[in-house]
Amino acid sequence: MSIDPKSPLCPLEQVTRIGSGLERPESVHAFADGTLAVSHRGRGVSRISANGTVTTIGPDPALAGGHELVPNGIAPQPDGSFLLANIGEGGGIWRLAPDGSLSPHLMEADGVSLAAANFVMTDHEGRTWITVSTVRQPRFAAYSDKVADGLIVLMDGKGARILADDICFSNECRLTPDGAGLVISETFSRRITRFDLADGGLTNRRTFAQFGRGDFPDGIRFDSRGNLWVTCIVSNRLWRLSPEGAKSLILEDCDDALVDRVETALAEARMGREHFYDTGASRLGNMASIDFSADESTAYLGSLCGDSILSLPIKHIPGEQT
Repeated sequence: MSIDPKSPLCPLEQVTRIGSGLERPESVHAFADGTLAVSHRGRGVSRISANGTVTTIGPDPALAGGHELVPNGIAPQPDGSFLLANIGEGGGIWRLAPDGSLSPHLMEADGVSLAAANFVMTDHEGRTWITVSTVRQPRFAAYSDKVADGLIVLMDGKGARILADDICFSNECRLTPDGAGLVISETFSRRITRFDLADGGLTNRRTFAQFGRGDFPDGIRFDSRGNLWVTCIVSNRLWRLSPEGAKSLILEDCDDALVDRVETALAEARMGREHFYDTGASRLGNMASIDFSADESTAYLGSLCGDSILSLPIKHIPGEQT
């Protein structure tokens, strides 16, 4: 299956692995000192030192609302704690303290339960942005391009409020580099949507990038040049989008047979959890997030199914610093 006349700009052989024994390392954050923080199912957060040593923080087992904690997005806080978006049955945003204790942080907004909390981030103004993939339970009922009930929630000095409630499976969101807009992955509509920020609300909704067969956008992050990097689960493709929206395929390990199975299930309205935890012949584990080293010479990739973090040198690819 060919979707682009160009080959990926980074050979698969350049991918290396960092850490071991991770459990559903969906979200990855890189710190200036070279350490990484990664979400860890059933516990909380794993810290990976510069030499690859893994230390996991959180109760063992970690329960949230009486159910297993399944941290999806994680957000480091200035006091050394983390906010965790719990996509497990207990839902909500939880705080993991530096001593490993776990406590609820935000469980609802405007009277709506944050049941399938997907992502959380805290911006430079101290505002917290949250996405909830769907209000349906179980969340697998929203694995469809015909369901659009995902939320975008803002928590600031005025409290928590819903800014959008019609997103097609809300995934990661990011503020634009100028701070004037917000972009979000709408996973099952296969698009990146952009909003303008005005008076604490979202306006001027439009499609920034549309993807095709096999590509389900998940993790997104801007680099210092204003390019948006997008990880796609199922296809296991990493894209770089220019500020104008032009796509460059950076990395790919796509199993055509897996894509066929998933696309057929989606078309027949029977897609389920098993389709995101089937990696087929791909070696990338369903890439789900991305962050960069301080000098942007390296990209770090989290995944749904891996037990380590993927590391990819990007300094010398076309369009990047040399």
